[in-house]
Amino acid sequence: MPAYIARPVTVFPPHKVTTGEIIDDIRHHHPHHPRLRALPRILANMGVQTRYFTRPLDSPTVAGTAGIGDRAATAFGDALDLAEQACRQLLTHHDLRPADIDTIITTHSTGFSVPNLDIHLMERLGLNPHTRRIALTTMACAGGVQALIRAVDMTVARPGTRTLVVAAETISAVYNHADNHVEHMIYKALFGDSAAATLVTDQPHGPSIRINSPHDTYEHVLPGSLPRYAGRADETGFHFDSTKEALTAADDVLPALVDWLGPHTLVDYAVIHPGSPRIITDTARALGLDDHDTRHSTDTLADEGNLGGPSVLRVLERTHDDPPHNGAHGVLVAYGPGFNTAAIRGTWQT
Repeated sequence: MPAYIARPVTVFPPHKVTTGEIIDDIRHHHPHHPRLRALPRILANMGVQTRYFTRPLDSPTVAGTAGIGDRAATAFGDALDLAEQACRQLLTHHDLRPADIDTIITTHSTGFSVPNLDIHLMERLGLNPHTRRIALTTMACAGGVQALIRAVDMTVARPGTRTLVVAAETISAVYNHADNHVEHMIYKALFGDSAAATLVTDQPHGPSIRINSPHDTYEHVLPGSLPRYAGRADETGFHFDSTKEALTAADDVLPALVDWLGPHTLVDYAVIHPGSPRIITDTARALGLDDHDTRHSTDTLADEGNLGGPSVLRVLERTHDDPPHNGAHGVLVAYGPGFNTAAIRGTWQT
């Protein structure tokens, strides 16, 4: 039985922050940093011009000194608000009511709450109390594709199911001046906040990506890669760390991804997680694609930054605005801490 991924909806918070403003903020807080003169060039090379934060750059929970309690509560509350907006807009776009949803799958890694995003959204949206739930809480950048994989599984296991997939991240929560290594400065300029939602069903809702079976989904964890990307929390807030080996993580997993796709598989398009310019270009090269084929990922990175879990849904939304031809074969792929890869191959159906 096939599954269909519908057009997503992405929402952004109100505070637009330029890379220039972030560079000025770093200069203000780290005037004696040993790489201060090189940082503007390094951050400019990340390919991000603007991003959106739920709070102003100078607020206590972003560039300020708020502790872990305030940061956690603010991050989750803001992510929940964005997720609710994305869900309501999605339901309106596809002419559905909350009662039409049978399953909700959420992915969210920033902030902290028990219960998590899934149950909060059930109450806010007025979903049926018997709605089935899957809450993915630490998938980070791979979360959007990972949630779609679980939605495909649910569609096949329960024919007729309408699954609401929701990704929300307030990654400005890890904008923390207690971190002063170069990689931390890069993350200050790389990440943005957002939420996105889409629908996965066994009947198409408008133009969709058709997935023929669960065999068209892919999950992989690179052995021995735990330290490459990792989050942590302490009294000063949330932090995101990485090692030098993180720079080549995508290169290390791409051979296995290409092997899964098969030597005779033609990829006409790709929805690539905009984790960085290198992640986009290395993935495209391995898939035999060029800069034009990756324009939606590159534009997302430039205009909105790395959005974490919602990223691939945002790139897919952009792809709907400028789609491949009917019947085009493609792949959605994202990478996350661990180092883990999640991918789906599907056919564009208009």
